[in-house]
Amino acid sequence: MKINGITDVFFDLDHTLWDFDKNSAFTFDKIFKLNNLDINTDKFLDYYVPINLKYWRLYREDKIDKKSLRFVRLNEAFLAVGMEFDKSLVIKLSEDYITHLSTFNHLFENTFEILDYLSLKYNLHIITNGFDEVQHKKLNNSGISKYFKTVTNSEMVGVKKPNPKIFHYAIDKANAVMDQSIMIGDSYEADIIGAQNVGMDTVFFDVNDKNVDKNLRSVNNLIQLKKFL
Repeated sequence: MKINGITDVFFDLDHTLWDFDKNSAFTFDKIFKLNNLDINTDKFLDYYVPINLKYWRLYREDKIDKKSLRFVRLNEAFLAVGMEFDKSLVIKLSEDYITHLSTFNHLFENTFEILDYLSLKYNLHIITNGFDEVQHKKLNNSGISKYFKTVTNSEMVGVKKPNPKIFHYAIDKANAVMDQSIMIGDSYEADIIGAQNVGMDTVFFDVNDKNVDKNLRSVNNLIQLKKFL
């Protein structure tokens, strides 16, 4: 059923439009080769992915800073696969990862199609917890920056989703109205609950079919947004 009265559509970036997991895997494969490290990327990612999610949750809750996040997620993953490196090498790898991450720009299926469709009807925006210097590169290098009138990231606001402040900041920046706006994202806590708590409508991008809440409006392919918008 179509949602009436919407003027502004806000998207999360990582895991919603920009395929973070795929791009991250390619990045690790590249930096391991650049640094002459004999590491099985698939095995490493089995450990790294949940470790990264754990530390991002701590970062979102302001229990860890950006510098620490970048180091400890890698160091802990290496230890988990039975490898221990000097701190200087882990720091270099963390820097290499950030440098090369935005050179891979796989998007989720139908990203361009849905943005073409929505941009004719709505003002489109981004709200992301990602790092400022990386997120703009992702948007530009993947060719989707042209669709978005505003980009709000957590570093410019000083708080992260689901903190209400970042949603209010994004709404003000977009010159939008809360109850005429909708948030689309993959994180139940950060995107969906965060947006609902400030009065925004939501669509959960449930690409992994988590079915976290059967009462949620959700899609598992971006093109399905046409049902609602």
